[in-house]
Amino acid sequence: MERDSLARSIISTCLEMTRLGLNQGTAGNVSVRYRDGMLITPTGIPYETLTPSHIVYVDAGGKHEEGKIPSSEWRFHQMAYQTRPDANAVVHNHAVHCTAVSILNRPIPAIHYMIAAAGGNTIPCAPYATFGSKKLSEYVAIALKNRKAILLQHHGMIACEINLQKALWLAHEVEVLAHLYLATLAINDPVPVLSEAEIATVLEKFKTYGLRVEE
Repeated sequence: MERDSLARSIISTCLEMTRLGLNQGTAGNVSVRYRDGMLITPTGIPYETLTPSHIVYVDAGGKHEEGKIPSSEWRFHQMAYQTRPDANAVVHNHAVHCTAVSILNRPIPAIHYMIAAAGGNTIPCAPYATFGSKKLSEYVAIALKNRKAILLQHHGMIACEINLQKALWLAHEVEVLAHLYLATLAINDPVPVLSEAEIATVLEKFKTYGLRVEE
């Protein structure tokens, strides 16, 4: 896909993320794998005013185009692509329910079979580190090793998938799970969870389940 088309898809994803209530203001960021690096949203520019020329190319070594400043979180996007060769898109946001669970420093457990969309029986919470730091990207790499979506302690969430549509779909599903988890925590803690055997069954079924996107 041409760069301009990818850039427009990134902007559309950002706007849809806001429309879905997954993000606020200039928080969050979106990227796609491109050439030997990635295209990523810039820092500090409201999504509503983004144009394809604002989208920044960052190469595999972390070097970005002169005159453009990528999102402060470009490091963990880069680490996500290195950790997950199957991922071609990464969505990060500060969705309210995901962030609330991350403040509790808890993983989201197997409260619903949709947990399998993230690749396992939990959605883990990576330890806190300052935003934009190398340490945070290292924590992200560990947490994403066996998952497509994770929480970031006192921060937000990350979802990665084979394309932008599926990454945003997954981010939304994780936010719904976080909302359900918080609602059930208010009544019962610990919350009952599905068995490992059932999650294994669902993981197998998920090989042909989920958002279908025509290329």
